[in-house]
Amino acid sequence: MIEWLTETVVGKFLSTLFISMAPVVELRLGLPYGIALGLDYPLALAAALIGNMIPVPFIVIYIERIFAWLRRHFAKLDSVISKLENKAHLKGETVKKYGPLGLLIFVAIPLPGTGAWTGALVAALLNMRVRQAAPSILLGVCIAAAIMTALTFGIIKIV
Repeated sequence: MIEWLTETVVGKFLSTLFISMAPVVELRLGLPYGIALGLDYPLALAAALIGNMIPVPFIVIYIERIFAWLRRHFAKLDSVISKLENKAHLKGETVKKYGPLGLLIFVAIPLPGTGAWTGALVAALLNMRVRQAAPSILLGVCIAAAIMTALTFGIIKIV
């Protein structure tokens, strides 16, 4: 199975997509991973973009319900959830001030603690609708992809 994921185009595409879906690493790891596997750049980019965007509508729509359910059923997680919410609220101040443009800029910065997952969480906690948040997050992810592409190919040339 592992060989299939690293030796076939479909496997490389899917593994890049799944890595890009993961919180924290998202496209920042998924895109360089796909390129390092030898996936053609357009396919690596498509897999990373799609993978990074798949969780966004679910987070925006359902995260508050998920947090409430987790608090009811796993009381010990309350402090972790509260920390996540507080972080998102702090990061959301800029987004609140500048609206969708602030969300776009926030997501576009390819650093830990920014990105589509956190952007979607911020949007949810600010009661933004998916129709309003998703385009800003998508454009931010595209900008982050451009930055990661430049960094990835720059590092490859240096090495």
